[in-house]
Amino acid sequence: MKELLHHLIESLREELKEYGGMLALLDQQQELVMRRETQVLLASVAGINGQVEAIAAARREREQRQRKVADELGLAETAPFVELVPRLPDQYRALVQALVQENNDLLVRIQRRARQNHLLLSRVVELMQKILDPFFPGSQPATYGERGVLQGAVLAQPALYNAIC
Repeated sequence: MKELLHHLIESLREELKEYGGMLALLDQQQELVMRRETQVLLASVAGINGQVEAIAAARREREQRQRKVADELGLAETAPFVELVPRLPDQYRALVQALVQENNDLLVRIQRRARQNHLLLSRVVELMQKILDPFFPGSQPATYGERGVLQGAVLAQPALYNAIC
């Protein structure tokens, strides 16, 4: 049992490390948006995608080890930590509970930062669309009305430049 718990604790720490890496990448992405470093910003997406994969791998490993501990304690393999922690030996409870709480807290921070970044990036795209609209009249995206029906195309605006034919 001791070895299983050490593996679970190791997995929780690894998952925490990966979540920390993701938060750092999202913070960096936000900085790049603020500094308008578009080339580096585009490259940062690959790093974020790689981190998503690392998090998924760490989570799978932790879930596998969590299932083994639950089985060893006579619980269902799908038992959540709220059921698992009270059944752990006394010397492991506080550490496991703290790691689970840290992981959950960090996950909430990641979700919040990802939403902030999404809003920032959406706003940048919206502003770029407004800048480019005079150059490409009639290319405005279609929108849906209150009833969920596709609205008709917006009337084309006069072009900023009309070629002489």
